[in-house]
Amino acid sequence: MQPIIIDTHTHLYDEQFDEDRVQIVNKAIAAGVEKMLLPNCNSTTIDAMMSLHQAFPKHCLPMMGLHPVYVKEDYKQELEIVNQQLAQGNFVAVGEIGLDFYWDTSFKSAQIEAFEQQIVWALAYQLPIVIHTRDSIKEGIAIVRKYQQGNLKGVFHCFSGDAAEAKAIIDLGFHLGIGGVLTFKNSGLKDFIHQLPLSSLLLETDAPYLAPVPYRGKRNESSYLPLVAQFIAEKMNCTVQEIATQTTQNAKALFQL
Repeated sequence: MQPIIIDTHTHLYDEQFDEDRVQIVNKAIAAGVEKMLLPNCNSTTIDAMMSLHQAFPKHCLPMMGLHPVYVKEDYKQELEIVNQQLAQGNFVAVGEIGLDFYWDTSFKSAQIEAFEQQIVWALAYQLPIVIHTRDSIKEGIAIVRKYQQGNLKGVFHCFSGDAAEAKAIIDLGFHLGIGGVLTFKNSGLKDFIHQLPLSSLLLETDAPYLAPVPYRGKRNESSYLPLVAQFIAEKMNCTVQEIATQTTQNAKALFQL
């Protein structure tokens, strides 16, 4: 029997899928990807994301948040839109939120402010958070620690930190989002993933980005997620079914699916 898995982070509403979006979603469903969770980026991505949700209401589920890369001069207006959407919408998480010090640090303080504000909203709505931390994982962990009073939950998406950072995240009661990066030759994660508790892992693609080997460098899609599950199974010396069962259970519990 084909394992059922959940892609906890995929941008299938992205314009890279404009030509074949329906086929790509159906291909993922056929590959056993039962649900695909859609992180928002900013106000310009809401319509496309919600249209995809309406087309596949059982399979494509939206989040709401302001991605740190889009925290610019107008971030307060953008946050207000997020706030309005959360008040009226039915979202599975507040995301994608966090910090990105890779491209540009000129809005560093605004990114921190936006991240913290969205954590406050997540706590108010009792929603998990989906965290982006590029070149900022230590700062991200510190902010989560500041707000963790026992009620905050979520995932550090696209985890590519070291073993100590993984432990710190798990100790905070958070999950690690594992995707195609794990399969890359230069991934340090593959050296210690077997030491991590499977109960703390979620599967994700981050499509259209970060396609796993053998598709590295090409457009990623949710139907490639079984390759990530297979890679983890090999590292943990267990079956793909065990990986699928536990990570699906983790996702259903975290996102109340």
